[in-house]
Amino acid sequence: MDEQTRIEIEAAAFRRLRKHLMEDRLDVQNIDMMNLAGFCRNCLSRWYQEAAAERGIELTKAEAREIYYGMPYDEWKAKYQKEASPEKQEAFRKAFAENVGKEEG
Repeated sequence: MDEQTRIEIEAAAFRRLRKHLMEDRLDVQNIDMMNLAGFCRNCLSRWYQEAAAERGIELTKAEAREIYYGMPYDEWKAKYQKEASPEKQEAFRKAFAENVGKEEG
């Protein structure tokens, strides 16, 4: 497989993952993803921001999230994000104790 084809396939896989999380599985909360998989939608938007920066394109966290979520993050959060139970919050704190407060889940 040539490099360009590999890049196109990887990009298509990312788009499919994004569609799955943003259209098909809105029921899955970011904290659930973090507790089970160690990443969430916010991580994907941050990785997008970092990839842009590697190419000399500066995006703020808010801009990267808006690109990923398809709307301002606060709007998405109000529509789809539910309050995490104390149990889920505790599981998150235990799993990511050194990173709590650095990244919103």
